Amino acid sequence: MGGAVSAGEDNEELIDNLKEAQYIRSDLVEHAFRAIDRADYYLEEFRDSAYKDLAWRHGNIHLSAPCIYSEVMEALDLQPGLSFLNLGSGTGYLSTMVGLILGPFGVNHGVELHEDVIEYAYQKLDFFIKTNESFDRFEFCEPSFVVGNCLEIAPESKQYDRVYCGAGVQKEHEDYMKKLLKIGGILVLPLEEKLTKITRTGYNAWESRKIIAVSFAPLVLPKHRENGKLRPVSLPTMFEVRSLQDLARVGIRHILKKSGTGSLPLPRRTGYKRRHNLKHKREHRDTALLTNSYLFMSRLIPGPMDNNNNQSATDNEDDEDEDCRGGCEQEEKEENVRRKEGRVLVIETPVNILRERILSLPLPEPLKMYLLYYREK
Repeated sequence: MGGAVSAGEDNEELIDNLKEAQYIRSDLVEHAFRAIDRADYYLEEFRDSAYKDLAWRHGNIHLSAPCIYSEVMEALDLQPGLSFLNLGSGTGYLSTMVGLILGPFGVNHGVELHEDVIEYAYQKLDFFIKTNESFDRFEFCEPSFVVGNCLEIAPESKQYDRVYCGAGVQKEHEDYMKKLLKIGGILVLPLEEKLTKITRTGYNAWESRKIIAVSFAPLVLPKHRENGKLRPVSLPTMFEVRSLQDLARVGIRHILKKSGTGSLPLPRRTGYKRRHNLKHKREHRDTALLTNSYLFMSRLIPGPMDNNNNQSATDNEDDEDEDCRGGCEQEEKEENVRRKEGRVLVIETPVNILRERILSLPLPEPLKMYLLYYREK
């Protein structure tokens, strides 16, 4: 479920709330969240619930709460060129956001138990690549998904820089998960109802930090087979030999993005600053029980997880509320004036500079479309 921050009216407002509550703390993570509309990963009839800070499940399709994904993305400390493994990759929403940070020379793999969910994930990935303007503002590492139980990964598989598990892990499977990591790598997983960050500092050396209390559905254990043997899951090739044509496309797009005015700007909403609900402050973030079990649970737990000194925030809350009330009253007056004058707030739609540059090249149309990944305008 989640419920740690206010619901938003759209994806931008949801991210604003996550950032205000300090679940999103870095620019890289913020840009990735803003680039992908969470509602695009919902079934059409459930889109109205997409901007609530709640987990969602329909059959085998599932999405964690936005606040949990925020904590996971921040804890992974992603950088371009890293390798990433998503255990329980689901709709591909998280893997797609990760791909925006990894860039074209990273590795982005996922293992999902249900074949119908992988089909759904590839449909959503294709929709993102062909229709989302953000695709042209980032250099993307496209995810690859395989069907299987993540507890049956072939022992000869390569290790990864970053690993995330999206199901509850019991203590007896902790060592198995650790073996998937390279030295220096980071593993984020719900371990015994605590979202935990484990860093591999040496061949047999680990550092572990509890992030926040959570409740996830447990890992599905492998089924016993007639011959008593497990069916190993073969992960995609770690580093595929790419064609010269593909590398040329990556290089040309990179040069066009950087030429002239530098990297392409991110879209920003125009209009007056909306009011924030200060009732959902971050002061109790580390004591909130965030649940992915899709059942109602109390969100308050005792304070051993709370390592932050929140006294100053409590002391200043009244002053901040008073300041906000004054600002909000002024915004309401300005909004009423705009309504009376018939002015309408709009969202500024930026020009897709990369697309314009590609279309202006003196090249045959089929080659231009290849450079555009055959994306529709």
